[in-house]
Amino acid sequence: MNLVLLLSTFSLFIGVLSEEGLNPAVVNVGAIFSFNTINGKVAKVAMKAAEDDINSDPSVLGGRKLSIQVHDSNFSSFLGILGALQFMETDTVAIIGPQSSEMAHVLSNLANELQVPLLSFTALDPSLSPLQYPFFVQTAPNDEFQMTAIAEMVSYFSWSEVIAIFSDDDQSRNGIITLGDKLADRRCRISYKAALPPDPSAKRGDVLRELNKIQMMESRIIVLHSFSRTGLLVFEVAKSLGMMGKGYVWIASTSLSTVLDSFSPLKPEIANSIQGALTLRPHTPDSKRKRDFMSRWNQLSNGSIGFNPYGLYAYDTVWMIARAVRLLLDQGGKISFSNDTRLDGISGSTLNLSALNAFDGGKQLLSKILETNMTGLTGHVQFNQDRSLINPSYDIINAVGNGQRLVGYWSNHTGLSIVPPETLYSEKPNRSSSNQHLDKVVWPGGETARPRGWVFPNNGRELKIGIPRRVSYRDFVLLVNGTDKVQGYCIDVFLAAIKLLPYAFPYRFIPFGDGHKNPSYYELVNKIKSGVFDGVVGDIAIVTNRTRIVDFTLPYIESGLVVVAPVKKISSSAWSFARPFTPLMWAVTAAFFLIVGSVVWILEHRRNDEFRGSPKQQFVTILWFSFSTMFFSHRENTVSSLGRLVLIIWLFVVLIINSSYTASLTSFLTVQQLSSPIKGIDTLIGSNERIGFQVGSFTEGYLMEELNIPKSRLVPLGSPEEYALALERRNVAAVIDERPYVDLFLSEHCEFSVRGQEFTKSGWGFAFPRDSPLAIDMSTAILSLSENGELQKIHDRWLSKSACSSENSEDDIEQLDLKSFWGLFVICGIACMLALLVYFWLMFRKFSRLPPEELDTTSPSTSRSTRLQTFLSFVDEKVEKPKSSSKRKRESMSRIGYHINDESPHRSGSMERNMSQNGDSWLTQ
Repeated sequence: MNLVLLLSTFSLFIGVLSEEGLNPAVVNVGAIFSFNTINGKVAKVAMKAAEDDINSDPSVLGGRKLSIQVHDSNFSSFLGILGALQFMETDTVAIIGPQSSEMAHVLSNLANELQVPLLSFTALDPSLSPLQYPFFVQTAPNDEFQMTAIAEMVSYFSWSEVIAIFSDDDQSRNGIITLGDKLADRRCRISYKAALPPDPSAKRGDVLRELNKIQMMESRIIVLHSFSRTGLLVFEVAKSLGMMGKGYVWIASTSLSTVLDSFSPLKPEIANSIQGALTLRPHTPDSKRKRDFMSRWNQLSNGSIGFNPYGLYAYDTVWMIARAVRLLLDQGGKISFSNDTRLDGISGSTLNLSALNAFDGGKQLLSKILETNMTGLTGHVQFNQDRSLINPSYDIINAVGNGQRLVGYWSNHTGLSIVPPETLYSEKPNRSSSNQHLDKVVWPGGETARPRGWVFPNNGRELKIGIPRRVSYRDFVLLVNGTDKVQGYCIDVFLAAIKLLPYAFPYRFIPFGDGHKNPSYYELVNKIKSGVFDGVVGDIAIVTNRTRIVDFTLPYIESGLVVVAPVKKISSSAWSFARPFTPLMWAVTAAFFLIVGSVVWILEHRRNDEFRGSPKQQFVTILWFSFSTMFFSHRENTVSSLGRLVLIIWLFVVLIINSSYTASLTSFLTVQQLSSPIKGIDTLIGSNERIGFQVGSFTEGYLMEELNIPKSRLVPLGSPEEYALALERRNVAAVIDERPYVDLFLSEHCEFSVRGQEFTKSGWGFAFPRDSPLAIDMSTAILSLSENGELQKIHDRWLSKSACSSENSEDDIEQLDLKSFWGLFVICGIACMLALLVYFWLMFRKFSRLPPEELDTTSPSTSRSTRLQTFLSFVDEKVEKPKSSSKRKRESMSRIGYHINDESPHRSGSMERNMSQNGDSWLTQ
């Protein structure tokens, strides 16, 4: 009996010990930081405050206590690894830290093996991928978002190049790589990367050496990404070199904002060295809990360190772990550890590797951490599917005086704004440029105007400007023999433009070409891409394949390809009067004169004496009436309504034809005419004729690639003289060249002319490297020259040659053809047809109402032809015009004896029939 009782007591004791092992009274959490840094000090105070707040509320961990064990890595990855191993021996459920990304890369592998979640709010390297390091969790926005914010600031201020200064460690290096990608998305770039030794080993000499290099460079936009110690050293040296003055722009990552927040007010030497710099600070929404926590910060820290936002992230990270542990335990999870069997076989080593325990519930705890959905001191805390925090945002701070000034915000939702990001989360994302705003910034040197962001390098090097060594058309670019002097239209425009730039422009012209033929302009432009030239000035056409490798200014002269061909003068002749109309137009017009005359004769014949008479007289009347309408001189009156309708429409048509003929004939007789079988580029494309082009221009490639003209048909020509000779000898049917060249050519060769219109539209500009700010500034200068009239004066000085007398090609004044008037003829034709239909319908109706005795068709033997003849006779019959009542009365009274009753019955019957027909007669009157 006693034995049974003893066994039961022992079993109960073992069960209690096992339950305590699975559900310990104390939850161990480790923390690895360099506690002599700003963020290390702030994190230590905030984590201690979170630990105390959690332990003061038994409901948080269900009566358990949270114990945070800290380890000082003192900037050493080796000491950080040792600290992590120590935590793994003491059944630690999670580790907060490490502080640096290079240490995070190492410890994440250890965390993966032992399945202990690793949470950091300072190791924010974008390359710490959750796919590679599943147990590593970043509890603050990683540097990808910070670099995006900096790139959008650079784009907002319209800068195109930056210089990056960074500590050569994993976090800073990978952050700058990300910045380069973000800038490239916005057509910006990092022109130079200055790597400094990792913090805190950078020395003043290291910084001085790099800043001396940067001082000699073009860009004045400097992005600094390092820890606070190195960052302050960079600003101190930059101040001593005069690099914190007017024209410079400094954008620092969050390390500078931690200094501004944690050491306020700043020491005078620090404040003076960072004046005008911009920096970012993780944005945390305002709340009562946040204000309460900040109000007791001095008490928590004992005045040892000022507050910065990373203290809020440290506090929330501790609460994140506590909530996840509580959820794990409430859902039946256990906190238990087991030895890694892979370490059992390692013997003969002084390392106690067998003491390392794997966390059995590590995956479940990690899952609960990633499911976090709480409101902390930093605002709403929740993870996206890619394990980044939702709604990353930053304050944009301007260092001014002894403190700081808020100039705006950046958020991943709407970009740059001057209102807190949390007020915009309810709206749809709007990243358009018009929606990006920041307050005014006080830049280094006290300037409030946006710095240009670049200067000419202060290294004594002149810009190498390539110019074409032309052998023809030297009015554009001319090298004076025996001297270094360069002149010409293009050169004068360039010189006038650089005078308007707000800075000095050191340069020297370098000719390109052998001097025997015009150089290839594509090769000339390509020298910019290869770095031989810093720019190209000359008659450089802005075409697609060139814009892919360089940036052009605005065009300073319009250009386009045109066709030049031989022409012959057309002198006036005896038949010049017939030239305004095409033969078809003449034929149709004459036909309609006859048609309209015939129609009017038909409509007027029965009632109008002027349209009656012998057949010869009637034929002459038709001809006379038809053609006299051309001059509106017809004498015959029309009495029928249908006839008047047709005549009005026809007279309108005649008016239009007369006016058009007169205008065209005037042009033909007063302007000298030129004729050529080539009407334009379409004529050349459809033929097999040979075509000339200027050597070195883009014309050859355009004709072959865009118009599919075989190379065998193209003849290279080097000068205006060769143009004229080839055209005169018919070696080529035409020459295709750009308009400015052609204008100069035609000023001396009047036997040729432009055929057709320009079939391309482009212009000439100056070329500079891609994304060069010079292209923008020179474009502004060219626009100013155009507005003040100087550009036209330069054009007139060089290109206004004495031209040939005013001449027009045959194509400029085209003959009037039928297609220009067919609508009028159709209307007139339809009017004639309808009038005839109505007229014959009325005639047939009257004819059918006549009594049989008058028709004389009662005999059965009457044939159809006889009936048709009768109808035609009826139509041809003269019908008296109805008289007015007063006229009829006067005629009746004049009859002898007023014997009205003597009227024969036949006469009475005829009058009755006429009266019955008056209802239909109005249309024929």
